[in-house]
Amino acid sequence: MRRYRIAIVEPSVIIAQGVASILAASGEADVVAIYPTLRAYADRLNVKDVEVVVVGSQVAVGVQLRSELQGVAVVLLSTTVVDEDVLRQVDGVINIYDDEAALMRKVRTAVEQGETNPYSDSHDLSERERDVLILVAKGMANKEIADRLNISIHPVMSHRKNITHKTGIKSVAGLTVYALLNNLLDQSDVTL
Repeated sequence: MRRYRIAIVEPSVIIAQGVASILAASGEADVVAIYPTLRAYADRLNVKDVEVVVVGSQVAVGVQLRSELQGVAVVLLSTTVVDEDVLRQVDGVINIYDDEAALMRKVRTAVEQGETNPYSDSHDLSERERDVLILVAKGMANKEIADRLNISIHPVMSHRKNITHKTGIKSVAGLTVYALLNNLLDQSDVTL
């Protein structure tokens, strides 16, 4: 079983220790360090082979995460509502209300997504992005898509950003045409 080396950047000791203990109990994670700020993390970059940095939503406000945290998967720990620009910079989102299984699953997915970098020059949609695209083309709102796919609204928004980036299409109508032309959707599935 693969073990992930994780650093946590979260100013709340209670939240950081709680996430660390849940991750450690999974048997798949080694929490190597906990930092209250990104500056403290950056000052101690001697921590080798950190694969994942879990960043609290309060830490992420107004920060360019991708420039600060290069070469690692970035997972946002959502304790508050966050701006879409922050969501665009992360590989995954864990919610403060997620259970133990969801927490580790999202970390694994973030590492895999980070390895394939959704903002690379590749325009191939992932399976989940295709699922979201089909539901968008069927006229569903983000909340409806989240409910249908049994995920939170944050990953839906992230997938929609990835789809827009990869296809260059911003409108729902344009995405619907794209889905039809690429045989992801049958014309009878589209409501007018």
